[in-house]
Formats: sequence, structure tokens, C-alpha cells
Amino acid sequence: MTDTTALPESAAPADPATARLLAEAAGRIDAPDVVLAVSRNGARTVHTGGGAAPGPVPRELLAHELGSASKPYAGLLLARLVAQGRVRYEDRAADLLAPGFPVHPAVRRITLRHLLTHTSGLPGLPADFYPQAVPRWSTDPYGGYPADRVVRAFLRARPRHRPGTRWHYSNFAVSVLGHTLAAATGTPWEVLLHQQVLAPLRLDATRVRPGPEGTEAVGHRRDGTPVPALDTGGFTAAGAVRATPLDMLTFLEAHTAGAGLGDPESTGPELTGPELTDPTLAAALAEVRRPVLRRGLRHTHTHTLTWFHHPSPYGPVLFHAGATLGQQAFLGFRPDTGLAVAATATRRVHRADTFVATAYGLLTETP
Repeated sequence: MTDTTALPESAAPADPATARLLAEAAGRIDAPDVVLAVSRNGARTVHTGGGAAPGPVPRELLAHELGSASKPYAGLLLARLVAQGRVRYEDRAADLLAPGFPVHPAVRRITLRHLLTHTSGLPGLPADFYPQAVPRWSTDPYGGYPADRVVRAFLRARPRHRPGTRWHYSNFAVSVLGHTLAAATGTPWEVLLHQQVLAPLRLDATRVRPGPEGTEAVGHRRDGTPVPALDTGGFTAAGAVRATPLDMLTFLEAHTAGAGLGDPESTGPELTGPELTDPTLAAALAEVRRPVLRRGLRHTHTHTLTWFHHPSPYGPVLFHAGATLGQQAFLGFRPDTGLAVAATATRRVHRADTFVATAYGLLTETP
């Protein structure tokens, strides 16, 4: 069951060639529900499909679990707080989270920048996370590990590497960032994210907790069995965002708007909307697009504060993927051309999965 539509929000009619491209791409993804959404300078085309019959609510209007694709939201929040002068990238997390508490010297050196850019030296998850998670790995691995436990694990941590010297992807670190920003501002993470990111960008269908019945996409195991909504426990900042594909496009469009501002050679879209009237938001959106580190063999992999950053024939692409127990998400954009791609699928990732490669191809291979 498939459908391709040009949305009424579009600034221009959808390109029929884009509609055909999305339909072909969706056919390569095996999942009960698939949404592929593309924006070209604000003109949107959305294709919905999958192996299951569509429900009463269109797939593009259901909130999907973003998993690790939540991290760009955390990154934009940090960048905006920095632009407002409320925190600094070089602030030490332990000093903000637990002033005066005795910690390992390496932990004392971990900054907010280290936590966000996966250079803190912390492992992917706390060591004591696994004993409670393994017995329920396929149903609820995170729900039994609350926020206070994440904070305690950080304060007693012994980082594997000196902060700032190596890149190691860490849900633990980004979760600590969320708790640190909440402590520094005296505002719960969910409220802080809403005030600083979701409300200003008019992301009314984005949240960090499951919504009312019938408003959420249902994830599935590889065998097609439905799974319950994800409970991220104390790892909210690293993976709790839920958003409709249309809201995901709005989030990405904010990053492409004005990407070339001040560059006479840029062909990017003009700066519009809330980014124009709020200089701290505009500064944050610009900051998260800027490459800040390299890693890997010969330092070939580039990253911004929060996005993976790759070259393409059409200019740099910035992207992030995520997966939960039964869903997958992909967010990506090309700042030079105004192209944005949001994709979701409601089946757990597996070894031969084509979801990320297909979504990435829409971003990197499309003129």
C-alpha cells in the first residue's frame, strides 16, 4: 500500500520525478510502514508505503521513534544555550552537574563539547547498565536505568581515554550532557528542549514521551511482531525524541534556511521564519553545521557538533540515523542546495537492512 503526495505546506508543486524516485526507493525497504519525505527549498514530496495496510491516521502524521537521530536536537539545544551565554562549550560537566563532588581527574576534564562530540573518553553505555538490560534486551533495556543512575555512573567513571583525544560513539555521554544542561539551567530536559528548540521551530508534533493512543507509529521486530513504545530511562537526551516525518522535515528545513547567508557564491535558500527574528537560534543553526573534528584512518571522517558530515557530488551532506527496538529513522540535508531527507521505517534493523543506505542515497545521489 503506497501513496505519494505533494503537501499543502509546499512552497512549490512537488516534482513528479522526485515522486517516482521516492516510490522506487520505498520498494527497496522491507518494513510494515515506510515514510520517505523530501524537501527541496521548501517544496515537499512525501511517499508512504510498506507491507502493512495503512491505518486511520496517515503514516506521515504519526510520531516515530528517532532513537539516536535525537542527538541533533540535543546538539541544537546546546548550541543555542551557548549563543545565549547561559553555558560555554568548554564548561566542565562535573562542575555543573555536581559542584565540589570528588571525581576522577579525567572526568573533571570532560567538557560539554566532549560529551556532545563523542570525545569524552566515556564508553557507549555505563558498565553496570548491561546486567539489568540483558535479561530484557529485546523488550525494555533502558527503562530500568533512571536518570540518577546515569549521573552516578558518570561521577564515578574512569574514562578509557583522555578527553578530547579519541572519538568513540557514546549514548552515555550525550545522556550526561542532557542531565548537565538541566542542572546548569535549573530546568528539566523535556521543558528545556521544548522552550529552546521545539517551540521556536514550531515543531508541534515532536515530543520525548509517547503521545495519546493512535498518534504513535508502532514498531516491529524482524519477524513482524509489534513492540511496545520505547522507554529510554535516564538516556533521554541520547534517544527519546519522537516526531512525525513532517516535523522532521521542518527541523531539517530550519538547518538549510540561510545556510549560505553572507556567501555570494551560495545557491542555498534564503533565511526565513523564526531563524530570522532570533539571532541566538540563527547562530545555533549555523554552529551545528560547521565541521569541528576529524576521525578515522587519515582523518577522513568529518563531524560537526552533532551531524556526520560527508562530501557528495552536490556539496557536503550532514546526516544522522537512529534505531530503536522496532523503528528506524534518518535525518539528512545538503546545506548548499536546500535538499532535506527525512525517512522512517517500523521494523527493527537487521544485518541485510537497506533502510539507511536507501535514505542516504536519496541525499547523496539526487541532483
